[in-house]
Parts: sequence; structure tokens; C-alpha cells
Amino acid sequence: MACDPAEFEGFVRRYQDMVYTTAARLLGRGPDAEDVSQETFLKAFERFESLQGSLGAGAWLRTVAANLSLNHLNRHRSRWKLFSQLSEEDSAGIEERLAEPDSAVMEIPSGAEAGDLQEALLKLPDHQRAPLVLFHFEDMSYEDIAAKLDISLGKVKTDIFRGRGALKALLGEKA
Repeated sequence: MACDPAEFEGFVRRYQDMVYTTAARLLGRGPDAEDVSQETFLKAFERFESLQGSLGAGAWLRTVAANLSLNHLNRHRSRWKLFSQLSEEDSAGIEERLAEPDSAVMEIPSGAEAGDLQEALLKLPDHQRAPLVLFHFEDMSYEDIAAKLDISLGKVKTDIFRGRGALKALLGEKA
């Protein structure tokens, strides 16, 4: 059965913002997010018969976009600073700070809007943005993030902690 181009175009229009936003949050760069979005919809085209009219199409697209974004980040991991490479000064006291409850750490200054948050997220380095987005926007556990990114649990916690601090500072500048 052939795919009706008009139906697929409507499908793309319905989900394009969600797919792009998922990729952009993880990648932080528009051109990379566009590439991932296109690749996501190419995969959707191959499965359009089963996705068309499916209640799970949006979730499937979001998962594919996230996985393709993470694959892209993993290909460019050489830019990431590994947890084991932190200096003594960098890692001093991290364990105590990581023990803080998650809910208390992600406080966004009053007056910060969703657009400000998105803009601040895009300013974070890949190694902080990816785990932070996976934790707060994709509801993944630390353990799942470590497995998905193929990094240590300590690195996940450190990057999320530092990412939250950087976000708070970036959002505080706008307030």
C-alpha cells in the first residue's frame, strides 16, 4: 500500500514542532536539530502505514528523535570532559552537593519564562544539557541516563548538578 503524500505531509506538520524541540533541547544547535528531525521523519515515512492513526505516534517520534540526538552526541563525545579527568579542585565536595534533593536544586528564578529556559538550555555545553534534558524533560532516571549515554553514574550526577547551576545563573541574569 502506497503512502498518500498529502496524509504524510499532514502527519509531519502535526508533529514537526515536537520533534524539532526534542532534538534542539538535546543538541543545542539548530542545524543539528534540523538534521535529526529530518532523519526522524524519514524513519516515520518507512513506518507510516503503522504510525498513521496510531495513538502512540507522537511518543514513537519523540523517542526516535531523542535516540537519534543522543547518537549524534555520542559521535561527537571527544568534546566532552570525562568525570575521571576532573581536577582535584573541580571534584572537591561534589559528593556532598550531589546528595541534595533534586526538587530543591532546579529552582527557576521568578520571572523566567519558557522561552528564557529554552534559550538558557541552548547555551549549556552538550555534556551538561543532554543529561539535564533527559532527566527533566524526558523523565529518565540517573541510571537510565548513564546507560543511554554510556557514561558513569557519577558523571551524570555531576553534569546535572553543574547544568542546574549554570541554568540558574543564566536565568538569574535575565531577571
